[in-house]
Parts: sequence; structure tokens; C-alpha cells
Amino acid sequence: MSSATIRYAYLKGQTWLYRRNYPKEVAALLGQQALKQSLKTSDAKVARQRAAEVNTRYESTVEQALSGAQSLPKVGTSDAGDWSTPSEVALARLRATLQHSEPVRYQVKAWSRLTVEQVSQQYLVLRQNELRPSGFKSVRYSVELFRSMYGGQKLVELTREEGRGFLSLIAQLSPNVGKSERTRGLSLAEAVDWSKSGTVRIAGRTQRRIWSQVNHWLDWCVYEGELQANPFTSVRFEAKVRHHPYAVPSDKEAKQLLGLNDPEIGNVLLMCLLSGMRSGEAAGLLREDLVTKGNLGHFFHVRPNRLRLLKTDTAERMVPVHAALDTVLSGLPASGPLFPGLTVNDITKRFATIRQVLGLERPGLVFHSTRKWFITQCERTGVPEHFTASIVGHKSARSENGITYSIYSAGISDEQKRDIVDQIRLPT
Repeated sequence: MSSATIRYAYLKGQTWLYRRNYPKEVAALLGQQALKQSLKTSDAKVARQRAAEVNTRYESTVEQALSGAQSLPKVGTSDAGDWSTPSEVALARLRATLQHSEPVRYQVKAWSRLTVEQVSQQYLVLRQNELRPSGFKSVRYSVELFRSMYGGQKLVELTREEGRGFLSLIAQLSPNVGKSERTRGLSLAEAVDWSKSGTVRIAGRTQRRIWSQVNHWLDWCVYEGELQANPFTSVRFEAKVRHHPYAVPSDKEAKQLLGLNDPEIGNVLLMCLLSGMRSGEAAGLLREDLVTKGNLGHFFHVRPNRLRLLKTDTAERMVPVHAALDTVLSGLPASGPLFPGLTVNDITKRFATIRQVLGLERPGLVFHSTRKWFITQCERTGVPEHFTASIVGHKSARSENGITYSIYSAGISDEQKRDIVDQIRLPT
């Protein structure tokens, strides 16, 4: 069914999305051009009903914004159900309240004098249901670091001084904190004390991630009406962030890695070198993810399954199986997971051990480097960047004039993918 049959909604992939522009004066007031929301369904009938519900909220929002009301429609008044995104409405209500011509201040909830400990726990419970395990683990670590230092303090009593103090403390952390039983679960103060025994400190990039995740939590507190403003907004993050790209294995290094024929990850290593798959994508393959396309042979259907999700929407793709993998696949399970019990953590740790055994201690050489090796081989054989992107699951590359190919292209054919993968040669 065409997206034109549902006003203000359109189908993207398998999900209906709603978008309706605000009038200019309302957009200026709310600080956003349009109301955008996923309808969280692929069914056109359900999408039509939900779009009507969002339309009701939209019209009420516009009416109250233009009339100068001090609060916009509250979360839940539309009977939208679990599919709706109330944070959008809460953000709109906040902006409308703060930006009236009359200096009206946002009314913090009467029960908002909760402690940092209490509000951070509410936030983590919410985020646990929204994020993938790896992403939630990172968020939880950052917020719990802050909570361990300021948990007993009232949320509304936080000032920029706590922000500056927190930044100063995380800059003193060792990158080895949390990597042993002894250092797991340490409070921020305890972790700083333990870190004094060494001289290495976490990188600016890690500091920035922790800082941004704590700020995201405080922004959420504002949106939910528990704070009038994020007290850390005016605190400058000054640590230098240096990006350290992954190293590309040389032919000699690739030959050494393959020559070891490691019984734990040797097959995964070979598969990633010849397909450009991420370690999690390869480890999560099922036998049913192996499909046949006539005379083009076998393809890996990289897609979400019961073992793992994917990093992005563009990560779902068809990847031709290189001829060198036929023997490997014949020796793997005939049904279910191809690598039962193998996790990303197992792969990365085993690869680190292999590096030590082979003496490959070059900085930046990690298992993910196998993906970079594949991309480099494609580049050296003259494969256009956007062709490679479709095989490895990157967001579509841009042409020389800056136009994103995915806007105008339906993608390359399976025949083209097969030709590209067949050109890849292992070092001999």
C-alpha cells in the first residue's frame, strides 16, 4: 500500500513513520520544524489508526501553542498506548513553557526533590528496555559512576561545581578499572584511588563518552520535569579527543593469523577476512542464514535473529560466500548456530591471545581489523566505495559531488556483489 493513502505518514523499510510540519510561528516556539514519530507498525490499518491519534495531539499542540497556554498536551491524554513516544511531547511541552513571551518558568514536579540515587535508578530501568545490552552497559557504567559520588545529594541541588568535580575525577581513572574482579564495582572515589598506583589514564574519547551519557541523563530529567535546567550545560569539556583508527593487517600478518589455524576462532577469522562481516555478525550466523541464489551460489543473509541484533539498519544485507569458505561451511553444524556458544567477547579475547603468541603487538591491530582488510582489498581492486559499502553494511557512501547514493540508487545487484567478492585473494 502506498504511503499516500495515510495522510502525514509514509512507509520506511518495514515501519510506518509520521511527519507533519508545524506552522512557522509554532515551529519557532517549539524549536523544532515538525512532529516526527514512529508509528511502530508495518500494518497499514494499524498505522492509519495511530496516525489519527498523533494528528489529534498535533492539532491540540498547535492550538495551545498559538493561544499562549502554559502547558501543552500531557503524556497519555491521547490514549496512544505503548507504541507512542511520550518524550517527544514532554520536550515540546518544556520548550513551549520556557519560551513564552511572559517569563514563565517550567514547573518542576512536586515529587522531584528526589535524590540522584533515586532518579538515576528510574532512568536506568527505562534505558534497560530501550537499549541493546552492550549500549546499556556503557550507559549504566557512566551513570553509576556519577551516582556513586553524588547519589545522596538532592537532584535539584546539583550545580556546575559537581559537574566540574566529576570531570576532574573521571580524568584520573585508569583504563584498567573494571577489567579485574578487584576493580569491578568500585565507586568513583575508590576507582580514582586505585588508579593512582599507575600512570596511564583513560583517553579523552572515553571521558567524553562518560560525560555525554551523564548529560543525556540530566537532559532526560529536564524533559521529565524533575529539573528546571541541566546544571552542567555551562561546564566545558576540555580533554583532547584523539581518534585511533584500526590498523590494516599486512599480507604477512594475515598469513600468520590464518596459518595458526586456531581451533577456537580460526574459521570466524577466515570468514570475516573474506566477507567484511563484524565479529558479532559472523558469530551470530544461523544455518538458515545461508541462502542459495541459483548459479550465483551461496550468500550470507546478515539479518537480526534470535542470537543477535544488528548495529544499524544498513547492516542487514546479502553477502556472497567466497569459494574459500565452502570447505569451512561443510564442517559447521547443519542447523541452528554455525558457531554455537561463541560470543564477541570470546572472539576479541582469543584474538588478543593470538596476537601475543605471534608477536603481533602493532597498535590498532584488533579482530575488527579483519573488516578493514576486506575493505582495503576491495579498494585495491578498484571497487567503487559505495559498492563496498553495500557489501559490508556501511551507510551509503557519497559521490564526488556530495550526493548520497542511497537517495537515488536501488543498490548493486547480486551479480555485482558476487564479482567483487570473487576478486578477493588471500595472501599466499
